[in-house]
Amino acid sequence: MAQRIVTLTTDFGVTDHYVGAMKGVILGVNPDARIVDICNSVQSYDVLDGAITISQCYRNYPSDTIHMVVVDPGVGTARRPIVATTERHIFLAPDNGVLSLVYEQEERLSVRHITSDHFFQSPVSNTFHGRDIFASVAGWMSKGVEAIKLGEEITDFVKFAAPKPKAISDTQTKGIVIRVDKFGNLVTNLRPDDVPALFQEPTPAFTLVVGKAQVTKLRTSYSQAGPGELFAILGSMGFVEISANRAPAAALAAVNKGAEVNISFGGAAAAPPPAAPAQ
Repeated sequence: MAQRIVTLTTDFGVTDHYVGAMKGVILGVNPDARIVDICNSVQSYDVLDGAITISQCYRNYPSDTIHMVVVDPGVGTARRPIVATTERHIFLAPDNGVLSLVYEQEERLSVRHITSDHFFQSPVSNTFHGRDIFASVAGWMSKGVEAIKLGEEITDFVKFAAPKPKAISDTQTKGIVIRVDKFGNLVTNLRPDDVPALFQEPTPAFTLVVGKAQVTKLRTSYSQAGPGELFAILGSMGFVEISANRAPAAALAAVNKGAEVNISFGGAAAAPPPAAPAQ
C-alpha cells in the first residue's frame, strides 16, 4: 500500500515552485509514495482543458492510483475539495467540473466532500489548496487512508458536458477545436460517430473548413502528406484532428482553441467560419 502512485495534473507550470512544494508535502507524509507528473501545463484557469487531460490518460494507470487534478480558479472560495472513487481509481480535485469527463466514462463512482481537516497542512493557505489540502490528503491516502474517512458522500457535485458537434444538414456538421497540442495539431470535438461518412471506404469527397484553411484529404499517418500539407486524421485521442506534416496546422489555418470547424460532404464547400482570436 505504501508504494501507491500519485499523479499530478495541474496548470501550475514548471517555472515556479508550486509543483515541487506539492511533491514535498506528499513525500513528507509518505516518503514511499511514487509521484508521476501527467501534465503541469494545462492552460491556466482552463477547467475543460484539465478535464480533457485527465480523461485521456487515467485509465492507463494501475488500480488504486491516486490522481490529483488541480485546475482551480476558484481557490479560496466556497467551492468544495472533493475525492471521487471509481472501481479502479481515486481522484482528488476542486468541485468545479474538472472531473466531468471522468464522470462520463465511469458507471460506478462515489464523490465525497473532503471535510476532515486533520489530514490538511496547517495553516491552510487561501491561495494554495493544491499544497495544503490536495497534496496532503494524497499523501495520507497513499498510506492507506480510505475515502470514507475524508467526508460525507455528495450527489450535487459540479459537472458539465463537453461541447458537442451539431449536424447542420444531412451532409454538413459543425464542431469546434477543443485543443491545440504542442505540435500545432488542431484537435476537434468530432468523433467518427459524428462524421461516419469520413471513414467510409473509399472516403467520399469532403471539405473541412477551419479558419482560413480548407482541408480535403484524410490521411492515416503524418508521413502520407507532403511537407506543410494540411489534412484530416483520426488522432490518438479518438477525435478528428487537422494536422500538417512537420508544420503547425494552427498557424497555417490562423486559428486557436475554440475555432469553429465545418465539414461538408459533396456539393459546395461550407463557408469559412470567422477565425478565433489567438490566445
